[in-house]
Order: sequence, then structure tokens, then C-alpha cells
Amino acid sequence: MFARRLEALRKKISESRLQGLLVTSLPNVRYLTGFTGSNALLLLSPDRDLFITDSRYRNQASGEVENARIVIAPGSLLKALSQKLALRTVGRIGFEAGSLTVSGFSNLKRLAKEEKFVPTVGVVEQIRAYKDEDEISRIRRAAEITDRVFNKILAILKPGLMELEVAAEITYWHKRFGAESEAFDAIVASGIRGAFPHARASANRIEKGNMVTIDMGCRVDGYHCDLTRTVSVGRPPPEMRKIYAVVLEAEQRSLNEAQAGVRVSSLDGIARKSIRAKGYGKYFCHSLGHGLGLELHEMPRVSSKSKDILKNGSVITIEPGIYIPRLGGVRIEDDVVIHDDSNEVLSKVPKELVIV
Repeated sequence: MFARRLEALRKKISESRLQGLLVTSLPNVRYLTGFTGSNALLLLSPDRDLFITDSRYRNQASGEVENARIVIAPGSLLKALSQKLALRTVGRIGFEAGSLTVSGFSNLKRLAKEEKFVPTVGVVEQIRAYKDEDEISRIRRAAEITDRVFNKILAILKPGLMELEVAAEITYWHKRFGAESEAFDAIVASGIRGAFPHARASANRIEKGNMVTIDMGCRVDGYHCDLTRTVSVGRPPPEMRKIYAVVLEAEQRSLNEAQAGVRVSSLDGIARKSIRAKGYGKYFCHSLGHGLGLELHEMPRVSSKSKDILKNGSVITIEPGIYIPRLGGVRIEDDVVIHDDSNEVLSKVPKELVIV
């Protein structure tokens, strides 16, 4: 598995006329080596790949890292790298401009004066954008756990509960059902707070008649899922029921077209056009979705400005929403695996409006 990924990366490195690549993004290091620790870097070069970490991870690295020589640094990882580079000439080395800090880059140039370092963007991430079956199975397991947690929340949701209490239950049940962690702090937004797309759970108590947006997810074996449903606690206001139907239709229209060969900007446009036609266009204020994997948000970005094209193995979210100040909001989100002529929706909980 890792050998195949490294081979694909070497091809990209060669196409970029580089002789090596310094990988400092920890999700990318994990993707290429299997290492799950919190301090490491990886240098890919023509003759030998170097994996560098500190002494805390000596045993862990020996058990996890494949296809690279392991170096245990007594101090700075970049200093250890420069010492290894001093023993040989690699040539033009790419570095991850989005990951290496300015101070880190300055230190690298100072320590390894003989090398030429070239900024790169998204080299590994472009490969990560298309998942293999092992990766998809991990995201699927995460989605299954989050579905179970959502059903638990439906069973306890009632007037008088604080949003924070609901969020605490989500955290508890994710761990109870086997997730290694939450993917992010759960969003629980009731009533008019539903108009904030990224509202944090608060001490506000849910009232009868409130719509409640619940955005939640977990991580399993390093891979994330992301689910949003908006439910009603008691009978919802007529306008909110109407908005829910508009969002649901927009999401389904995008889902119907999600398959390999489709531009992600087209999917965004389908949902946006559907919502605009019902008079709520200005209240859909974010992109339609994003890629999922070792990071919660990764390529492809499912937006009107993206030039990405879906391919077999893409895993994305589709999550249109409408947010009206002083009234409330609705968002519906599913995780979707893209196939050549179809898609698989991983989120299985109901999408029709649930009233508890």
C-alpha cells in the first residue's frame, strides 16, 4: 500500500523536475509511511528515503514506518536532516509550502546551504484526494458510528436540554461506540442560533418548536466522517418547514449528479441554482462541500471556484444550507463516495424532516 503511494508520488516529483521532496505535513507523513505520532518529517530522494523523528517515537516508528530509513534525532529534526544532507547531494528539493513555517524554512536554508529548496503546493494531497478501498472502509466505519450516535441523540432530544448537554452526549457515544476521537467539536445550534453555520454549542436551552442543527463526526483509524441533520423539537414554524424542503431538494439534486467525470463546481452550481430558484439564494453562504480523509477538510474543495473533477475514489461531503438571521437555519450533509457511474452515500440516517 505505502509502496504504491510512494511510487505515485515519485512520478509527480519527477514531473516537477525535482530530485527530492521534504514532507512535513503530518497527515502526509502518515499517508506515506503509516506513522501516527506527532513529530516527524520525511525526505524522499533518488537513492534512499529518510524518516526522521525524536526519541519518544523510537519504538513506535520501528513498528509503523515502512519503506524508509528511520533516523532518531537528538534535537531538532531539521538539524538532523541537514546533517544527513551534508553527506550527499540530492539536488532540487521540494518542500511543502503550506506546512513548513517561515522560521522552519529559514532554519533549513541556514543549515543546508548546499541544497536548493523549491516550494510546492498540494503534491501529496493530489494523490490523497482519491481513496483506495482500505481508506474508504475506514471512512465508512466512521460514518456507521456517527449514524449510531445520531440515533442515540434523537432518543434523548427534548425541550429544556442545553445545547452543551447534547454535544456532551455526542462526545460520549462516539467514544462508547469505538471512535478514536471526534472529528471536530460538535455543532448544536437551536432556534435562531441555527442561522450561524458554525455555531458552537452553548448553554442555551432547546425550546419547543425549535429547529436544531446538529453537525457531528468522528475519526476511525485516522479517517474522518462528517454528518449534519436539522431536526425539529416539536412542531416547526411553517417557514422553517418550507426551508427544510428547499435544502433537501437541493442536496438531492446534487447527489443525483455526483459521479466520476463531473466538475465539483457543477455540483455546487446545481445546489445553488435550486436554492436560488426558491428565493433563498443569498442565504446559502458557503461552499457545497469538501473532501474527506485523513483530514476533515481536504481536496477536492466542492465549490463554485474549484477546477477539480471528481474521479473514482473521491470522497466528498454534500451539504447545502440556508441561514436566515433572526429566524434560524437548515443544513443537510452526507458523506459520498464517488464511483465511475454512480455514488455511495455513507450516511444512512433519515433525511426527511424528523420531529421529536
